[in-house]
Amino acid sequence: MPLQDEPASWPVTATRDIHRDDWVVAFREDTVQRPGHPEDTFSRLIVEHPGAVMAMAVDEDERVCCIRQYRHASQHVFVELPAGLRDAAGEDPVETAKRELREEVELEATEWRHLLTTYPTAGISNEMHFLYLARGLSPAGRGDFAMLHEEAEIEIVWVPMGELLDAVLAGRVQEAPVAASVMAYDILKRRGEL
Repeated sequence: MPLQDEPASWPVTATRDIHRDDWVVAFREDTVQRPGHPEDTFSRLIVEHPGAVMAMAVDEDERVCCIRQYRHASQHVFVELPAGLRDAAGEDPVETAKRELREEVELEATEWRHLLTTYPTAGISNEMHFLYLARGLSPAGRGDFAMLHEEAEIEIVWVPMGELLDAVLAGRVQEAPVAASVMAYDILKRRGEL
């Protein structure tokens, strides 16, 4: 059998919502039982999250369209990729990536390739990241999407791929989806798969 992650679910004997509102993210506490050991129960805190998509848009000069965005929880302005929550029910992740690319940086792409799907914090959240490569870029309108709050302050920067990879490896760019996307791109390029 090939090396792979496997779905599993241990028995949950109790669940308590700590926070739940109309926004897409919730916080709960589960009491979990170790299989075959009813005396062995323990609590786990879980952030419920619908997942997110990231679009690494690369132009013909091997420059990546990045954004600089403030993230209050981490108290940083991060170098990121255009991204967004999977908050439209039933929407395919690549369609969400296309929408986010238009809304955040006013671009569209003719070529899309799935790079990776990851669980960034599997120990505390069910959040999944769907990372895509976008090529064949051209300007596109953002439609009726309004840039609010932190998004209203987004700065768009075009970074040469090699410079971005160097910044990730040196620890100057630390946002996980950027690091994973850039390294996946570099590996696929070296293998001749891009």
